[in-house]
Amino acid sequence: MALKIALSSFLALVVAMGIGRFAFTPQVPLMLSEGQFSLTGAGIVAAFNYLGYLCGSLDAMKAIRHVERRLWLGLWGAVVLTLLSGLVEGIEWHSLIRFAIGWASGLGLVLVAAWSNERLITLGKTALAAAVFAGPGAGIWLSGMLAILFSRFSFNASASWLGYGIVALILVTAISINLPRKGEFHRADAPKQPPLAITGVIKRLVICYSLAGFGYILPATFLSQMAVARFPDSLFTQFVWPIFGGASVIGIILGIMTRHLLQTRVRLAIVLWLQAAGIVCMELISGIGGLVIGAALVGGGFLCVVQLALQYGRELAPNYARYMAGLLTTGYAIGQLGGPLFSALSTSLTQRLEPALYLAGIALIIAGGLVFPLHQSEDVD
Repeated sequence: MALKIALSSFLALVVAMGIGRFAFTPQVPLMLSEGQFSLTGAGIVAAFNYLGYLCGSLDAMKAIRHVERRLWLGLWGAVVLTLLSGLVEGIEWHSLIRFAIGWASGLGLVLVAAWSNERLITLGKTALAAAVFAGPGAGIWLSGMLAILFSRFSFNASASWLGYGIVALILVTAISINLPRKGEFHRADAPKQPPLAITGVIKRLVICYSLAGFGYILPATFLSQMAVARFPDSLFTQFVWPIFGGASVIGIILGIMTRHLLQTRVRLAIVLWLQAAGIVCMELISGIGGLVIGAALVGGGFLCVVQLALQYGRELAPNYARYMAGLLTTGYAIGQLGGPLFSALSTSLTQRLEPALYLAGIALIIAGGLVFPLHQSEDVD
């Protein structure tokens, strides 16, 4: 039973996040080359995606009725909208679809994580509960490898979107029988509970996680385009995005292996600072090696940050797991929304992404400082 829940949740996040949400990254260079929008336009399209993600996470956090239906809509919405992306062109249509798919992925992440964590932790399978968070990374790796395959067969952007959608359709069809039915969320965050008291340490965690969303999203959105722009003649640039996804899965594995070392918030701070180091490597180390090291560090910390932040949130408010997941994901979405807006401003004013990337690195450094315990007496209630 536990393995079935974990595998189904893992594959659900592969679809909702890795394909539905992040397949846009390897598509950016192709869509730019086809003239569907400019680099600034790509930032605007991405911003609509993160606005939708914000709405979806808020919806998941506040939902009391039809929670299971929202989870199903999130997953199937990601499939249908990915397929629909192959039938439209231009900044207006893609902005609209990315908004909707962002909403779907916000619902999917919060509700799948809440359902799987509740069930698996109740069964005493904490390692499996953490392993579920490797799903988005596996999806990113899969979307990157599919992009290489599609490129080999000279697919245009529309055909590639349809290819991603078909893979997502197959995966969701395979796991639908195991997804929660009506009533399975009844125990989680019952509506009769008193409101959660937002303490100072919870506020710091939310701000930290919001900055983490801002810090990672620029390299996560534009990594493929950065590689193509810097090294247009290198075939290896196609593998930078799969490296990001593969590193995020390895990061989760390392996180599981070291879960008994140090406090959760100390590990969270360390991972955030390693991501900041990754952005520095992207900018200061010349050649493709700088991008590879940066992709490994930023990608390796991506899902670790998600898993550790949600775990720390459960430690601070164990009876409000879904509410905390929604609250944190909302903050994350707000941070992510700022990323493309700053990228659009940066490219409009300087024709370069670097100023926005520097700001992202600073945000990650501050985020780590917000949760790192400077004094032994710091309150963790």
